[in-house]
Amino acid sequence: MEYVRVQGVEVPAIGLGTWRLTGDACRRTVTDALELGYRHVDTAQVYGNERQVGAGIADADVDREDVFLTTKLSGGNRGYDDVLRSVDESLSKLDTSYLDLLLIHFPRPGVPLGETLAAMNELVDAGKVEHIGVSNFSIERLQRARDLSDAPIFTDQVQYHPYWPQTRLLDYCNIHGVMLTAYSPLAQGEVLSDPVLEEIGDRYGKSPAQVALRWLVQQEGVCTIPKATSREHLEANLQVFDFELSAEEMARIRRPSKLKAARGFLRQSLPL
Repeated sequence: MEYVRVQGVEVPAIGLGTWRLTGDACRRTVTDALELGYRHVDTAQVYGNERQVGAGIADADVDREDVFLTTKLSGGNRGYDDVLRSVDESLSKLDTSYLDLLLIHFPRPGVPLGETLAAMNELVDAGKVEHIGVSNFSIERLQRARDLSDAPIFTDQVQYHPYWPQTRLLDYCNIHGVMLTAYSPLAQGEVLSDPVLEEIGDRYGKSPAQVALRWLVQQEGVCTIPKATSREHLEANLQVFDFELSAEEMARIRRPSKLKAARGFLRQSLPL
């Protein structure tokens, strides 16, 4: 495993995304992932699987302190009191006394950003949350969050893959010591039949998915949280640290495509 070092903290460069994982399948997947070597798990209040994620962590022979655990505030839990109440509920469901990272899941009007961040800062002061961050924030919104929060903004979790390389956002994050967390790193399956990724993968004995993940973690300040359910895919996602892409290959892989990105957006969209 490689790590992203941000604000003095080392975060596993590849974690497990749990969107659309539910029930016993979610619990088993989390346990399998941890037993295979994952130490970074991402969930959210809106996913409806925090209890199963917590059970999966409890079932694994891994100390809680060794797992970097993230959840996100749902759209209806942005008011000050709602943040405090909902995080207590999340902690109970996850069967843990603290979160490594709490995110605002999506920009949303109606509640001032400063009010939400004030409650998140209180949770940091109380020891219930180690770090706070945002998700799906533009550079302008990320800057405003940084201005309004006493605690540093640790990450911006966004859709980021070869067809949607948010270069300006990554540059901003690197300048200001903010990690970029890439979700939907395989563009909801678009990369799996990509001829460029297939060609590059053939050189290293790797799949297109592994090349896409390597492209991500080889960038400064980027971690990623692919979702997988089978042990085969969970293992494959971790097997990206034994090769290195050349500068020419890194440049070839980066191919913005509004069409492919839009298909990914449509497949991953969910109500917040």
